[in-house]
Amino acid sequence: MFKVLYKAALISALLSLAPGFPQMSIPERIKKMDQNSDGQVTRQEFNGPPAIFQNCDTDNDGVLSAREIADAQALPAKNTNTQNKETTGEFSMTPLTEMTKDDKYKGEDGGLYGQGQNEPPADHLQAAIAESKKIIPLDENGKPQNSGKVCLVSIGMSNTTQEFNAFIRLLEGLKNLLSRFLAVVDGATGGQEVYAWAKDVPIPKFANKTPWDLLADRLTDRDISALQVQAAWVKVARKQPAAEGEYPAHAQKFSEYFIELVQKLRTRYPNLRIAYCSSRIYAGYAATALSPEPYAFENALAIRSVILRQISGDTALNWDPARGPVKAPLLLWGPYLWANGKNPRQADNLVWLPEDFMKDGTHPSPESGVTKVANILLDFFKTNPSARDWFLQKD
Repeated sequence: MFKVLYKAALISALLSLAPGFPQMSIPERIKKMDQNSDGQVTRQEFNGPPAIFQNCDTDNDGVLSAREIADAQALPAKNTNTQNKETTGEFSMTPLTEMTKDDKYKGEDGGLYGQGQNEPPADHLQAAIAESKKIIPLDENGKPQNSGKVCLVSIGMSNTTQEFNAFIRLLEGLKNLLSRFLAVVDGATGGQEVYAWAKDVPIPKFANKTPWDLLADRLTDRDISALQVQAAWVKVARKQPAAEGEYPAHAQKFSEYFIELVQKLRTRYPNLRIAYCSSRIYAGYAATALSPEPYAFENALAIRSVILRQISGDTALNWDPARGPVKAPLLLWGPYLWANGKNPRQADNLVWLPEDFMKDGTHPSPESGVTKVANILLDFFKTNPSARDWFLQKD
């Protein structure tokens, strides 16, 4: 229901202009361009107007996957008045942080931690603070060293890498404020949604390296070992979640993959103490089926369910060696980035305007969009009691 059906006429009309492909369906025309028969079409292989490629490449990774090609078949030939609130910037919902325990959205109450609470339960918060005190400079072998490093990485997709790189640029002018041991590395990669991280999916345009491989390469480039990674910002979503059904079906599938992701995160980085989780920014202006509303809003509910499972003692998410085998880092909410479009949030007046997005209405604009997230991230790490001691320069 939430796919951007009104683009079909444009795509179909443009494809008819591509040489050599008259009277073919969209997938047939695209597959004919697959010169090496690998089931995907790169920008170099694509023989047609660039606007078609841009519209079909919903994850912006520069490759038309088999799924994206198949999705093109589902687009109708005409715009039959299918625009709705979710694709025209009119989706309206109270932010999760402003919902109370009595407010309900599809049976779910408010608060990042449920019951209208935006702070973790006291025991979990104290555990997080205790873990943060273990975040100290380490050498390449994971041993304490006064000249060692504390590495913070990002995990995620295109939005994540755009936002985290803006955050890194912001930090460049604040070195006197930051811990001299701090190293910040962007591990996110465009198109790498939660499934790709959970299942180690190879990326053709990166010589079939997985997103984990790319992160390892970036750490190596910075002369940082896996044993020096001690904190992570995790912001992932499910690509085209509508295919998996309405809430809670798509959220349950996301949660399965998210658990696999954080388990792999802890296995690969055994000194990782805390993973700070964020959900999607507003997607009420989305012009693709990549992750429109209400799925962007519901992404937070899926993440919350995993955090609450850890708090309740789920052994698959155990972070405490005193309670058994460690399977995951301690999970906390990082900054909650969703706001109700043009309606200011009560706590900080955050709004998401059309100009905060690129033309697809999904990715943040390189000016105001990423800057908003970068500043929110900076404020979080400067003030959160589980982060500020290792993030900031000590007096």
